[in-house]
Amino acid sequence: MMRFSLLTLLLLMFTTGIATASETDKDKPAYQLFTAKGKQVKYGKMLEELQKADVVLFGEQHNDPIAHWLQLEVAKDLHKAHQQRFTIGAEMFEADVQLVLNEYLSGQVAEKNFEQESRPWNNYQTDYKPVVRFAKEMSIPFVATNVPRRYAAMVSGGSLKALEHVSADAKRYIAPLPVQVDMDLPGYKNMLAMFGKGTHGNTKSENIVQAQALKDATMAHFILQQVNKGKKMLHLNGAYHSDNFEGIGWYLKQGNPQLRTMTITTVLQEDLDKLTEEHKQKADYILVVPSSMTRTY
Repeated sequence: MMRFSLLTLLLLMFTTGIATASETDKDKPAYQLFTAKGKQVKYGKMLEELQKADVVLFGEQHNDPIAHWLQLEVAKDLHKAHQQRFTIGAEMFEADVQLVLNEYLSGQVAEKNFEQESRPWNNYQTDYKPVVRFAKEMSIPFVATNVPRRYAAMVSGGSLKALEHVSADAKRYIAPLPVQVDMDLPGYKNMLAMFGKGTHGNTKSENIVQAQALKDATMAHFILQQVNKGKKMLHLNGAYHSDNFEGIGWYLKQGNPQLRTMTITTVLQEDLDKLTEEHKQKADYILVVPSSMTRTY
């Protein structure tokens, strides 16, 4: 009886040790990449495809450190591939700060002055400064693509009609008017629903959607300007501006149906082994980050 108990105890200790070792050996990945269909894919394979694109729209969660790090890595690798043909664009800078952005990149003005006058987002220091500095170091053009917020505010308060009387100088920073908006696009319809009205007719909600469309159209406009110069562009933007191949991508297609655009989106999941159904087909590539990942703000 004693012998049986001893063997049982040893067996329990052995199996417990295996379980403990298994837990210890378990990896803690910071991200996983998937294709649109939900197949895991290596970074190198994704990069091969991104290099074939005219435009890469990298959709981020604004406070996600992994997305910002990967944006920098993609910028470095696409620059290696395209060299002088490569440029970077970003939602985070509005078109009317292009002058001071260019002055900083060329070394004409100090970084302090640039950061004071370019109206950077609150998380610029942690999330966007590294890629701007990389562009400066490598002499990569960096394009401020977003519409100045004052014009988006005008539309939000009074629809796209509010832009009819802006000056010729102002129009340099806006997509060509009139901006056409397809309110039946799923992304815009979802926005209508978010603001309390799932169908047309709520003027306030429709104005907000039109302001979103103005941003999408303006970013697409400045991206196309670079493409028409023979440039390959990596564009950084909030995921909602390019998810489901809508937003910026929709306006790019209107401007150039032959343009090869590829998209990346960023999502959060507890499990990184499998892409959930809700995230499939959101983009050509889906960057999945653990739900527990620390935020930059």
